[in-house]
Amino acid sequence: MTDIRTDFCVVGGGPAGLTLALLLARSGVRVVVVERSRSFDREYRGEILQPGGQALLAELGVLTPAREHGAHEHHRFLLEEHGKVLINGDYRRLPGPFNCLLSIPQRHLLRELLAQCHEHAGFQYLSGTKVTGLVEDGGRVRGVVCGDDQVVLAHCVIGADGRYSKVRQLAGIPADRVEGFRQDVLWFKLSADGELPSEVRVFRAGGNPVLAYTSVRDRVQFGWTLPHKGYQLLAQQGLAHIKEQLRAAVPGYADRIDEEITSFRDLSLLDVFSGGARQWVRDGLLLIGDSAHTHGPIGAQGINLAIQDAVAAHPLLLESLRANDSSGAMLGRFVTGRKRDIDRMNRIQAVQGKAMLSAGRVSSVVRPRLAMVVARTPIYRAMLRQIAFGNTGIRIRAELFARR
Repeated sequence: MTDIRTDFCVVGGGPAGLTLALLLARSGVRVVVVERSRSFDREYRGEILQPGGQALLAELGVLTPAREHGAHEHHRFLLEEHGKVLINGDYRRLPGPFNCLLSIPQRHLLRELLAQCHEHAGFQYLSGTKVTGLVEDGGRVRGVVCGDDQVVLAHCVIGADGRYSKVRQLAGIPADRVEGFRQDVLWFKLSADGELPSEVRVFRAGGNPVLAYTSVRDRVQFGWTLPHKGYQLLAQQGLAHIKEQLRAAVPGYADRIDEEITSFRDLSLLDVFSGGARQWVRDGLLLIGDSAHTHGPIGAQGINLAIQDAVAAHPLLLESLRANDSSGAMLGRFVTGRKRDIDRMNRIQAVQGKAMLSAGRVSSVVRPRLAMVVARTPIYRAMLRQIAFGNTGIRIRAELFARR
């Protein structure tokens, strides 16, 4: 076996992992990122950035160059029912400069983050590399085993490898799954018609609710909700039956559904659930992003919370390295603050899910009336700010960066 010795080993080259790696590399420490995929040319779902995530990436110098490859601003979030707007979340009323939702392909962000990581001599990226085991000593995580013949030894291992985290599994940390949404989402893209919309919409036209927003390259991303675990039964009835349901749900795009959805490969199912790891730390190990806490698509929170996790973890990890202390007690200080933020956002998402996606005769009567009342209250405005910015106390600690 060949050994690599480093200060930090980050498993997972997604938004959380690469943001943290860039922060650490700029701080002059050694970082190895282990990523199982060989390229960024794959399918992503978390492609909407809230203002809080945009601000942090802009401060890192990543957002502007990533946007040059394609992005689309959305100024409003709309909840509609049969053509009537129930909630108009106008982001232009929020403080600037990032007072919009931004649809940006995740691969653009990841490529820019990785390019800037490579500017630092202490950074190493192992692509196409699977973690197959943990190196442990007396209950402390000392590193990871990659494939059959490589070991990465580190002061601390950071699991940032997503909702089905291999690191979490290898560490023996259980994860709770909360079926809070009771829906799954079937994603598909269609060509846009005329002027590109500048809002993110959740609407009911006929059938199940639909999430829709402009992606890039003149495409519109749709997320059709359906009962949890109901897709298999639907698929057994054939593609033609699914397209019939989609035409009822998105009547304005009926022609393009017929023309552009030609096989099951044009559809992608997202298993929607929230929840997370029962513990985020062990001696020598920290979980961040979806590895620690998983979120549904309502409210576009996953990527933003992951980026904030990375920024919040950065100074604590540097402190742990200086003190030569990667104990669970030291790393647990990260959990103390972030757990409150995550729990707060989970409560907001639960309210959003019930308000937007609940079905039945009573819901159809109550929802419009309740939405009209809530939208006029200070509570809604406070909730919108929380959704948009998250914890505004999380700041990039640029004073910790090494001089170059």
